[in-house]
Amino acid sequence: MKKILSLTMVVIAALAAASAQAQPADPLKAAVQKAIQTNPEVTARFNSFRASENEIDVARGAYYPRVDLNADVGRSRDRFDSRVPPDQSLSRHGVGVSVTQLLWDGWATRNDVSRLDHARSSRYFEFVEATEQTALEAARAYYDVLRYRRLVQLAEDNYVQHKASFDQIQSRFKAGVGRGVDTEQAGARLALAESNLATEIANLHDVTARYQRVIGEAPPVQARIDAGLKDGLPPSAADAQRQATVRNAAITAAIENLRAVRSQADVQRSAFQPRVEARARTSDGRNLNGQFDQSRDTAAEIVLSWNLFRGGSDRARVRQFADLVTQAADQRDRACRDARQTASIAYNDTGKLADQLGYLQRNVGAIERARDAYRQQFDIGQRSLLDLLNAENEVYTSRRAYANAEHDLRIAYVRTHAATSRLTAALGLSRIETGAASIEADFQAGEDAAARCPVADVVPTSTPMNELDARAKALSASRAQAAPTPPATPSR
Repeated sequence: MKKILSLTMVVIAALAAASAQAQPADPLKAAVQKAIQTNPEVTARFNSFRASENEIDVARGAYYPRVDLNADVGRSRDRFDSRVPPDQSLSRHGVGVSVTQLLWDGWATRNDVSRLDHARSSRYFEFVEATEQTALEAARAYYDVLRYRRLVQLAEDNYVQHKASFDQIQSRFKAGVGRGVDTEQAGARLALAESNLATEIANLHDVTARYQRVIGEAPPVQARIDAGLKDGLPPSAADAQRQATVRNAAITAAIENLRAVRSQADVQRSAFQPRVEARARTSDGRNLNGQFDQSRDTAAEIVLSWNLFRGGSDRARVRQFADLVTQAADQRDRACRDARQTASIAYNDTGKLADQLGYLQRNVGAIERARDAYRQQFDIGQRSLLDLLNAENEVYTSRRAYANAEHDLRIAYVRTHAATSRLTAALGLSRIETGAASIEADFQAGEDAAARCPVADVVPTSTPMNELDARAKALSASRAQAAPTPPATPSR
């Protein structure tokens, strides 16, 4: 017998280990990691960043000499009035090499490289923002799947309770000790419970489909709710706003975009300056350039070209980019305000929902105890069927509210981390490797920080609870004074 028990324990341990290997240690982290590695939005931003790196090399090419190989073969026919005969036909061919080196272009190339360098940084921070938002969406999808799985369970329990009550009332009615109206009333509540169950099942299907879209696979069967990402949250709402304005990747991308547009505006001013190039060329062949018996052509020169008038296009282009710089600054300030609002609301939700969970937990406990008492009193005829059915609905509603608040709190945690672009770090995950971590480490907003995005303390908009309790106490005392004095009970 002991050997059998020992063997059984070994088998159970092996099955438990296999199950642990089959399911990831943290399904939430596994889901978010898969999303940020495979989500098309993230990979699209990543490829945009890589393209911007190559675009910088395109602009830098203007610093280096341009070498061209030319070859031609043909026949020319010329007429010279001073010659006899006046017409001359030549067959010609030649091969030549030319080298052109830019010496001065009014800093156009330098400013263009600077523009593309800032554009590369902007693409990088857009990639970081896409990663954070995808992580947020993946975490939200994960929690929503858990939420609606729980709501389906509650709807199933609610249906079972109403079905049992309906069967009990129907049995009484058939036995001749119940009323037909009670049967109809119980049937109506049962139909409502069935409708609620169908709605929750449909909602679960929808969030499961959204999970598959974001993560790329079906949600795990053994997904579980965790303790949440409460650690690492800012200590106050003002700190949450301040961290968002400093760390949020959308704001940083907007600042780099402003710098890129400013550099592009500097490129336009180079049109007012001359362009100087050094050129050298050499050619070998027969009858080169249509000249009889010319076999070689070699030249070295400095060429200056300076546009003096282009119909006012250059000045108009400078004015255009001055307005675009102002527009980029507006977009930066808007991004800052959006991030500040998102961080403020998310952080406020963490405190509000944490308080609500305590209230809702007490509400669920009280309603469940009242429902159990109502059921006992109904069985002995001291409560009506309507009282019992109402109590069942209140239990379902309170449990549903608690489940929603529980999952909303965890989503509020991840929303707060995402607002400060710290969600992947809080989860202990890694982004797609870009090889450009120095961009994030070297970034400084400096004078380009948002100008119209002040951090302000949240102004309380509600009355403190202790004042509400005092008002309730005063109202209770006034009612007690206004109530008629009950007649004295005669002594026996």
